Order: sequence, then structure tokens, then C-alpha cells
Amino acid sequence: MYLDGQIVLPDRLLSGRVTFDAQIRTVEPLQNAPRRYILPGFIDGHVHGGDGADTMDGVQAIEKLARFHLAHGTTTLLPTTITRPWADVMAALDAIATIMKTGVDGGPRIPGAHLEGPFVSPHKLGAQPPFAISPSPDRVAEILATDCVRVVTLAPELEHAESAIAAFSEAGVRVSLGHTTADYETAERAICAICAAGGTPGGTHLFNAMSSIEGRKPGPAAALMCHDEAFAEMIFDTHHVHPASFRLASRVMGNRLLFVTDAMRGAGQADGPSQLGGQDVLIEKGVVRLPNGTLAGSVLTLDQALRNAVQNGASLPQAARLVSTNAATYLGLHDRGEITPNRLADFTILDENLQVREVWVGGERRFGV
Repeated sequence: MYLDGQIVLPDRLLSGRVTFDAQIRTVEPLQNAPRRYILPGFIDGHVHGGDGADTMDGVQAIEKLARFHLAHGTTTLLPTTITRPWADVMAALDAIATIMKTGVDGGPRIPGAHLEGPFVSPHKLGAQPPFAISPSPDRVAEILATDCVRVVTLAPELEHAESAIAAFSEAGVRVSLGHTTADYETAERAICAICAAGGTPGGTHLFNAMSSIEGRKPGPAAALMCHDEAFAEMIFDTHHVHPASFRLASRVMGNRLLFVTDAMRGAGQADGPSQLGGQDVLIEKGVVRLPNGTLAGSVLTLDQALRNAVQNGASLPQAARLVSTNAATYLGLHDRGEITPNRLADFTILDENLQVREVWVGGERRFGV
């Protein structure tokens, strides 16, 4: 099979043809290719829900939210937990493990879970419910036994954090600093500990649920931005992060910055009341808040995040790296994230207005005509 169009490579656009079966076979120049953009399929490493469904609701809900995000260009996603009682968290991981084995019919790939909570600071919950606990060795062992967690959000100031960082990193789980009151020095030590244990450090929704950067108190955001091995997520709906902060982080971090949606069940639904982790929230004009006004996840999709990046100065190749390539690198998914021979044939096709027209997974068209 083949697709013709403006192929979005990591460093340029190529008018060309991609031939493929389940994998990409060739990428060749082609004069007068159609004015549509062929991008590597989007990768969302932090997504709670969408279309009325939530990861914590079980297998059918995960399938529903996954199909919703596929229609917005996402070909790989990590269903993400929220801070709830331990039994609820483990039940959600069991559901994700089941999905990993069965796949989502007509949906995206699910190579694992993002465990966001309960190993977070009770003093920096954001919109997380108040069920934070420390990452004790027995809890970490129980998590690792599920063999489904690919990313864990962890506040490095918690009791047992040091041993948890080592255990997760040695097991290949990405440790992402977030929902934390840590200062710069604590965050830097944690990043170095992750690297020393053979891991890849990350940061959960950069600038959110962590202290701000100040002249004398740079905080964890600065630690993540300044360390050459650290990656960081960003929710670029322009509500969680100001466009100037995006441009700053992008210039400093380059290919270490990746977009996520942090989408909750209200993504794709009309304004009005919704729920996040058992808490009432209100969606109004594309912003989700708790009754006290705290931002509560998002209703973002990755295609909108890409358009936001382009509107704020990113080239299309740069935006494609933010929604695909950089996440593939961070997550160790080296078989996807770029349009190059021998990678998986996962594509997102955009029209001239950067709207999703087709989505392909493993050489099979799963959205569009």
C-alpha cells in the first residue's frame, strides 16, 4: 500500500510517497503530491479519559476513551490512573493489563499504563483526590508485578522515594517527577538517582503541580529543563501553560519536551458538569475546574495541541516531534514516532487546515475514508 502527500519528517517536509504493509517500507520523493500532511501517529503518554469514559472505570471505558482519542490522531496511548484508594488503583491496572493483551478493536495501541497517583504529595494534589500514599517497597513490588506500568508519577520528597526510584528505574519504568513540593536540589538529586539506576527521568505536566521558577528558588521545573537527560510532559491547551512558557521550554529542552493531553472524561463533550476521580468538576469554554477553581485535567486532544504549537511559532516538523517523536524516544518505543523505513506504519493524515482526516495503525486505516 502507499500514501502520497507532504510527508512530515523530523527536520523537514518532503513531497513524497510512503509505501508500507504493517511497517513502513520506503519513503521516496514524488513531484506534485497532494496537499495533505502525513505525520507519524500521535503518542499520548498521559490520558485519563474522553467521550464520557475514564480509565478508572475498567476495560470497556478504556476501549471507549481510546477510540475517541484515535479519531484525533492518537495511535499510541497510556491510560492513566488517578489518586484513589489502593484497591481502585490496582483494579484499574488490572484492566489496563487486560487491554494490553487483547488490544482495542479499531483503536490505538496501548503499550502500558501511566500511574499518576497515589505516590504524590498530599500538599500538591492539584485535582487529585486526597488518597496520596508513600511508595513503600511492598507497594512498589505489587505495582511491578502487574507488568503493565510504563510511567509512574512520583513526588521525590516522599518517604521511601529513594528506594522506589531505584526499583522502578531498574525495571524500565519511567519515573516522572510531579505533584511535588520538592525544591530544585531535591529534584536534581532524584533525576541523578534515576540516571544512576539506568532509568530515563521525566517530569509530569511541566509547570503544573510543582513550584514556579523564581530567581532564587528555581524548583523542579528548572531541574528538569536544565538536565540533559530529563524529559518533560506539557499540557499545551494554552490554559495550563502560557504560550511564552511553552516557547521557553521548547527552546531549552528541544527534543526532550513532549505534549500530553491529561484529558479527562469530559473531553469531546459539551460544557457543563462532569467528574474527575469521583470529584465534581465544571467544563466551561474548554477549561475544567474543581469547585474551588483549581484546574482539573483538560479536555485537550493532541491534534489541538499540535495546532496550538503551530499557532505559537512551531514548524510542522517541530510540532510533529512534540506529539509523536519525542514521546516515542522518552517511552523507549523505538519502533514508532518517525516516518522512516522499518518503523510501524502508524500515520495521522491532516488536511491543509491541520484537521485529522485519516488515522492508520499498523498499515490499517482505522479512521477516515
